[in-house]
Amino acid sequence: MELPPPDPALLAPPDPAPLSPPAPDLLAAFEAAPGFMPRDEGLALHAAAAEAAGLGLPLLEVGTYCGRSTILLAAAARAAARPGVVAVTVDHHRGSEEQQPGWEYHDPGLVDPATGLTDTLPTFRRTLYAAGLEDHVVAVVGRSPAVAALWNRPLGLVFVDGGHTDEHATADYEGWAPHVAPGGLLAVHDVFADPAEGGQAPYRIYRRALDSGAFTQTAAHRSLKVLRRTGTGI
Repeated sequence: MELPPPDPALLAPPDPAPLSPPAPDLLAAFEAAPGFMPRDEGLALHAAAAEAAGLGLPLLEVGTYCGRSTILLAAAARAAARPGVVAVTVDHHRGSEEQQPGWEYHDPGLVDPATGLTDTLPTFRRTLYAAGLEDHVVAVVGRSPAVAALWNRPLGLVFVDGGHTDEHATADYEGWAPHVAPGGLLAVHDVFADPAEGGQAPYRIYRRALDSGAFTQTAAHRSLKVLRRTGTGI
């Protein structure tokens, strides 16, 4: 049986009012936090989170690292001041592939001397504390597919910035994209159409989202792409 079309009212932007950037202290906290997202893409992510917060639903990111982008989602959640709007961040905190010893983005300062393994959780907690945002974040420590399998409520925003292999990016998309509410946003980071500029796994899930017919692109800022859920068929 063919599903009825989504209610157009749900697909409209939830808040047409101009969106404000993060407060100066939070922007400074973002820039001081360890991480890889540049300022301009961060501002674009914050704008998407602030818009999505108008749906009154949680804002979720896959790939916490040390909390740099978490600050932006939490800032949007705090500014929304609406019940149900909170930043949820999912990560196993052992580092992605490129952050392991011998790889380009490995940071020896993030290795736990007791285990010899990367552990970004203590730094992440310090990041939130320094920014004064602990009350606006729910941190889930676990692997994305396992957490997604337990999740059972709609989300205003899903920001995918986890592992960049096809295996991990595909699992993040398949696990979380179905939870984006009608009119909600799916943001994907490190999307490069040209293989010379970066890995292709995020680009492939971005194309998959567009080709599904369930998402329509609404914004693009360099490697950050933002899509709105406008249909079914994920």
